[in-house]
Amino acid sequence: MMFYAAMGYVHAFVEGRVQAIRSLIGEERGQGTVEYVGLILLVSLLMVGMVAGMKGFNGKQGTELADVIVNKIKEAVDKVAFK
Repeated sequence: MMFYAAMGYVHAFVEGRVQAIRSLIGEERGQGTVEYVGLILLVSLLMVGMVAGMKGFNGKQGTELADVIVNKIKEAVDKVAFK
């Protein structure tokens, strides 16, 4: 019986400490948004690298593909409206 009481006190102590640490750190609201923005930036950098690589390619197909990608990105950016 004493074991269970001791474990209850330990649990209450640990839970109190965890709550105190969480209050110091703050809430994690908006974390998903930050992760999505990071993912979008990563994909954008990959696309820019691919377009830059295609521009240096001497073949006609590479240049056409790079132009199509750039035009699609420009169209998507033009559609974004900040409110």
